[in-house]
Amino acid sequence: MINCCNRVFLKSLLCILTIFFITPLSAIAQCTLVHAGYLIDGVSDAPRTNVTVIIEKGKFTAIEKGFTQPSANDQVIDLKNKFVLPGLMDMHTHLSGQTEKAGYLKRFQLYPADFALIATQYLKATLMSGFTTVRDLGGAEGVDLALRNAVNRGDIIGPRMFVAGKSLTVLGGHADPTNSYREDILGVPGADEGVVNGVESARRAALLAIKRGADHVKITATAGVLSLAGSGKNPQFTEEEIRVIVQTAADFGRKVAAHAHGAEGMKRAIRAGVASIEHGTYMDDEAFELMKKHGTYWVPTITAGKSVADSAKIEGYYHPLVVPKALEIGPVIQQTFARGYKAGVQIAFGTDAGVFKHGRNAKEFEYMVEAGMPAMETIKSATYHAAKLLGKLDELGTVEKGKRADLIAVDADPLKDIKVLQKVSFVMKDGVVYKNETTN
Repeated sequence: MINCCNRVFLKSLLCILTIFFITPLSAIAQCTLVHAGYLIDGVSDAPRTNVTVIIEKGKFTAIEKGFTQPSANDQVIDLKNKFVLPGLMDMHTHLSGQTEKAGYLKRFQLYPADFALIATQYLKATLMSGFTTVRDLGGAEGVDLALRNAVNRGDIIGPRMFVAGKSLTVLGGHADPTNSYREDILGVPGADEGVVNGVESARRAALLAIKRGADHVKITATAGVLSLAGSGKNPQFTEEEIRVIVQTAADFGRKVAAHAHGAEGMKRAIRAGVASIEHGTYMDDEAFELMKKHGTYWVPTITAGKSVADSAKIEGYYHPLVVPKALEIGPVIQQTFARGYKAGVQIAFGTDAGVFKHGRNAKEFEYMVEAGMPAMETIKSATYHAAKLLGKLDELGTVEKGKRADLIAVDADPLKDIKVLQKVSFVMKDGVVYKNETTN
C-alpha cells in the first residue's frame, strides 16, 4: 500500500512516475493533516501540545510532534488554537424517540416509518454535538436497527450506532408494551415481543434479538420510571433467566446491558455476568463491591434523572403512574454516582438521551464533575472506557495510529471548564468533517 504520509518515499515515487508515465499525480491518495494546538488523546493524563494528527482513508496513520508541513496533495485543518479530543461516545441513548408532553400516546398515532423519519433530526443533533458513536439501548419495531443501517450505508447523517433492538423484560415489567392496557386489545406478549417468562423463554428472546440484528442485548433487571407500572425499584428477572441471556449473547459475541434502579435486581444481574448496569440509582455498598469483583461497568445517566424529575413537575407531561416515580428516583442518581466513583467502580459515560432532548448529551460531564469526578476522568469515561465497554477499543475511543479518525474540537480547555464540551465547534467522523465552526 502506498503511504502518502511518508514524505521521502512520496517524493521518490513521484519522480519515478513522472519519468515512466505510469500513474498521474491525481491518482495519489490524499492525507488530511490536523494541526492541533492541544490534543487530549484519551490515553494520556495531560494534553499534548502542538501536534499533527495525520489521517488517511478514514483512519489515524500518525500523530507527530510539531506542525508537519503538508505535501502538495494534502489537506490541512488548522486547529492550532483549539483543544482537540477523540469523538465522544454515549453508552446509553434512545435515538428513535424523544420526550414530549403526553408523548406516551404517540405509539397509537404514528407508524414505525414516522418514528424513523423524525429520528433523523435526533441523529444529526447528536453527531453535531460531538458524539460520533453511541450505544442505543432500546427501540421499538426495528426503528433503531433501520437507523443504524441507514447511517452505515451513508443514507443519513448520524453517529456510529450499536443498537439493542427491543429491550427484554418480564411479563408486566418495565418495557412490557402492554402495561396498563386491556388484554383483549393488545393481548399477552411473549418472547417474540421481547417479553420473558422463564429460562427457555429468556433464551428464545435473546436469540430473536440477535437474529433481528442487535449488536448487544438490553434487559430490564428492575422496574423503571417511565413505564406504566407501579414500582421503579423491584427486581424483575430471576438470576437464572439473566444468566441464560448473558450466556446466549456471549455465544454470539454480544454483551448484555442491564437497566436497574433497585439494588437486588442489579446484584442478580452483576452475578449473572452482565457487562454494564444502567442508572444504578439505589446501588449499595454490596453492589459496588460486586461490580469491582466482576469488572462490571456502570453507566449512571445523571442527566436523565434530573430531566425526568423536572418534567414530572409539569402538569400532564407524564402519565399519572409515572409522576411519583420520576420525582422520587430522579434526584438520587447524582448522589449515588458520587459514592460509586469514590468506591472505585468502573464508569462509562451515558445519558439516556431521549428522555431529554437529543444533542444535550454533554451536560452529563458537568454533573459528573459536580459529583467529584475529575474532568479528565469524565472525558476518558466517554472515550477510552466507552470503547472498552463496547469491545471496540482496538478501533475507537482514542487518538492512536490505526484507529478510526473521529475527532472533535472546542475553543477552550475542558480540563478547566468542563462546560465547554457543550459547545463543540468541530466534528469529524471516519475522517469526514461534518462540522467546522472554528475561528483562528
